This record gives sequence, structure tokens and C-alpha cells, in this order.
Amino acid sequence: MTSTPAPAGHDVGGAPKVLSVLLYSSNADTRESVRLAVGRRPASDLPAVAWTECATAPAVIAAADAGGHDLLVLDGEASPTGGLGLCKQLKDEIYHCPPILVLTGRPQDAWLATWSRADFAVPLPVDPVALSRAVAQLLRPQVG
Repeated sequence: MTSTPAPAGHDVGGAPKVLSVLLYSSNADTRESVRLAVGRRPASDLPAVAWTECATAPAVIAAADAGGHDLLVLDGEASPTGGLGLCKQLKDEIYHCPPILVLTGRPQDAWLATWSRADFAVPLPVDPVALSRAVAQLLRPQVG
């Protein structure tokens, strides 16, 4: 017996897949601005997004270790543990780490994102168009 793969963006049962995004920032306002900028769906060709919010680095590490996330969004300006250092740690320690988007304090901090092995960097304050575009770009391979 063979099974037919689910269409892109759907689970095996044919229901639309919900994409899981972990969002880390020690600042609740930053988390809210990211969620509002991306919305329910980062692009019309992608399924809905379910957010898991974390305010501390230990919570991010535990959630990332548990798996099941299609994307991690980490605030490079978070305190006391910044998202850039956390990104490097996750990329070094998690086998098949999901893609990571980091939010940097300034556009000039892009070199730090490269050092951290982030898959994409978007500067703060959040530009909804740039952030949605980056999130969509990183999530598309997860549905196909």
C-alpha cells in the first residue's frame, strides 16, 4: 500500500497545516509588534501561523529542544540574553535546527547576524512589510 503525500501547506489528513513560530523577546511590546506585523498569515500562499511566545532564554531552549517549530524569531536586543548569542547556541546545539530570523538593533548589526548563523536578519523597529516578507521566505520551504 502506498500513501499519497499531502499537498503543500496541508497535513496528511488534507487539513491546512498550521505553521508553528517561536517568538522570543524579553519585551512584551516587541513580541506584540512582531505578531501584529506578520498577522495570521505572513503571505497569501501560506497557511496560518501559531505563535509560541517566550520571554526568557531557558524557555526558548526548552521549546527548541522539544521541537515542532517551523521558524524561530529571536530578538537580538532581548535582555539579559540577546537573541544573537542564543541563535548561535541553538544552531550549534540543535541537530536540524529550524530556520532562525533575528531582529537586530540596527541595520549595521547584520554582521552579528552572520556570526550567529541566523538565516535572516531584520532591523528594529519592525517594518511590517520587510518582516512579513522575511518570515514568508523562511516558512515557504517548510510547507513544500
